[in-house]
Amino acid sequence: MVELIANVNNAINGFVWGVPMLVLLVGTGILMTILTKFFQLSHIGHWFKNTVGGIFHDQHVTKHTDADDQSISQFQSLCTALAATIGTGNIVGVASALVAGGPGAIFWMWIVAFFGMMTNYSENVLGIYYRRKNFKGEWSGGAMYYLKDGLGSYKGCKQIGAVLAVLFSAFCLLASFGIGNMSQVNSIAANMTSAFSIPATVTGIVLVIIGALVIVGGLKRIAAVTEKLVPFMAIAYVIGALVIFFANIGHVGAVFTAIFKGAFGLRAVGGGIVGSGVKLALTWGMKRGVFSNEAGLGSSVMVHSSSNVKEPVRQGMWGIFEVFADTMVVCTLTAFAVLSSGLIDLDTGAVLVDVSGSALVGQAFATVFGSFGPAFIAIAILLFAFSTVLGWSHYGSKACEYLFGTKSTIVYKVVFVLMIFIGCTMNLGLAWDLSDTFNGLMAIPNLIGVIALSPVVMKITKNYVARIIKKEDVKPMLSVFPEIQEEQEKAM
Repeated sequence: MVELIANVNNAINGFVWGVPMLVLLVGTGILMTILTKFFQLSHIGHWFKNTVGGIFHDQHVTKHTDADDQSISQFQSLCTALAATIGTGNIVGVASALVAGGPGAIFWMWIVAFFGMMTNYSENVLGIYYRRKNFKGEWSGGAMYYLKDGLGSYKGCKQIGAVLAVLFSAFCLLASFGIGNMSQVNSIAANMTSAFSIPATVTGIVLVIIGALVIVGGLKRIAAVTEKLVPFMAIAYVIGALVIFFANIGHVGAVFTAIFKGAFGLRAVGGGIVGSGVKLALTWGMKRGVFSNEAGLGSSVMVHSSSNVKEPVRQGMWGIFEVFADTMVVCTLTAFAVLSSGLIDLDTGAVLVDVSGSALVGQAFATVFGSFGPAFIAIAILLFAFSTVLGWSHYGSKACEYLFGTKSTIVYKVVFVLMIFIGCTMNLGLAWDLSDTFNGLMAIPNLIGVIALSPVVMKITKNYVARIIKKEDVKPMLSVFPEIQEEQEKAM
């Protein structure tokens, strides 16, 4: 029976993370990029100023909402989304892409991220546009809502929209236990054992207690933790990686040459055919790129939709920044640290040391920081992975709410917290493989929704550009529901 499940899962997984799916993911990004007239490039100054720039000069971005207001600030929504996005994929995923696909994989990771920015942007725009409030006064938005109310509003698509919304929620719920919980805490437990010889049961008990205190407290408490944790861990990691960058500044040219040569196969690969090298670099770069920044999976929309923002495009711009921060900054620095430290032969892409995954990054850091390097990476993984668990607990509870109603979420949260202990103490290879598949399956209904509703994204973007950038007098498009549209217009 177990073998049968494993075989079926491998077949589905091969499809979900295979070439057709990567084409769909990147294709959606290209489509949205063209429809919005390369928004991520043509308005780069604007989205930078209104996202990161806004943290320093616009108090609306970081200001906390009142106690009775169930939404969270824009900055908190970014931090909670980044908490879930910047995970072990940025350390372990990048290392495995380099090992399997060579330095060229990084180039394709960048390409995926460039177009992924607009996929993420579109998801957020739709998330805000189709969101509604539940009886607790919390915003509920996400792929399930724009599938049901957006796609479902098209002629003859009512059933399709409703079915896809349920499928998306079911996949999300199942993925949240694996990718969003057990596979993360398992890497924490393994790292704590190897770096500080702390037994897995101890790690498990500690994480369950911390997890329970934060997760059961709901989104506002999760957001309060992530907005302090994420900037701290991301900045600390970036500084560590920059130290390596400047220590190996002489290798910059060689590293970039290796990345571009590898991406287009401009050298013989260990006696093999050149074409196969390109294919490996391409698939691994894309796979890890998507896995790391989650653009197209429809996951981070659920927390972005809880932001106290009025403008869909504003939250969309945070989506662009999220992919930028995750892949262009954090993943690139990890890759540079590994490639410039002499652990990988830049000419052939062969790994010269007998380690993989996080240990490879740990060794790269050790070339500059000595024995402190691997410990630094172990702590980074602890923070990255645990913050992912916090972010995903919200995604899962939103999916659970959609399927079983708002009252069911407390049951979900209790089960989720108990799963942390199981994840720490057991190695559940099959459970993660299944979860990896469900995570990929989330993309299918979500991308159908994004592509079907691309005219809506285009309209909202045009409307925003006309109003805010060209200063024309046009009625804003804030929500598909007239009562929310009215309420938000007044609030502006």
